[in-house]
Amino acid sequence: MQRRVAIVEDEAAIRHNYEDALRRYGYDVHGYGDRPSALDAFRRRLPDLVIIDVGLGQDVEGGYELCRELRAMSRSLPIIFLTARDSDFDVISGLRLGADDYLTKDISLPHLVTRVAALFRRVEALSGQVGEESALERGPLKLSVERMEVHWNGTRIPLTVTEFWIVHSLVRRPGHVRSRQQLMDDANVVVDDQTITSHVKRIRRKFVAIDPAFDHIDTRYGAGYCWTPPA
Repeated sequence: MQRRVAIVEDEAAIRHNYEDALRRYGYDVHGYGDRPSALDAFRRRLPDLVIIDVGLGQDVEGGYELCRELRAMSRSLPIIFLTARDSDFDVISGLRLGADDYLTKDISLPHLVTRVAALFRRVEALSGQVGEESALERGPLKLSVERMEVHWNGTRIPLTVTEFWIVHSLVRRPGHVRSRQQLMDDANVVVDDQTITSHVKRIRRKFVAIDPAFDHIDTRYGAGYCWTPPA
């Protein structure tokens, strides 16, 4: 089945370059120049993945708002920010809103296609993974790969695709330190250390919002992260 990719980018020449590159790799690509037209199309049919610029014409942070709206429609839809804005604040803002990846426009087209393919591989793995690890229980935590859901004390934690894989990687091996590289490998994503750190911080905040006493993801400085089981 052909994957449907949406690109929301206000500069037509740039948008067409991305569209052409992704079509060459067999994707069904649809481009939009502004947030209203994209949102109207998404309300009628969600794509399989969305690539969003932060600034959309006069709507200087329209991409952030669109990401927020998309997350309200689907918690698992893969979302990539692709933008010229590369400050730490912008990256963290995009990830906090639920994006799975944040790329800058100096990225090459082949590299962009690789990152898109990596996100799709994670979705396919989630939908196809079976066996003893399709369901995990760690005290108050219950994780279902089939449903792509994590519950803590009976309450679902709303995780994105990337966040789910990171939690899955950690809870599979309680007490074992997982390096940032191992988390990247398990999540099938190539990002920098700062991006993994931002994802982990966001995961912690989501658990703490449910349980203020939550403290089961430890940072081992210089080594990585560790899931510590409840006493």
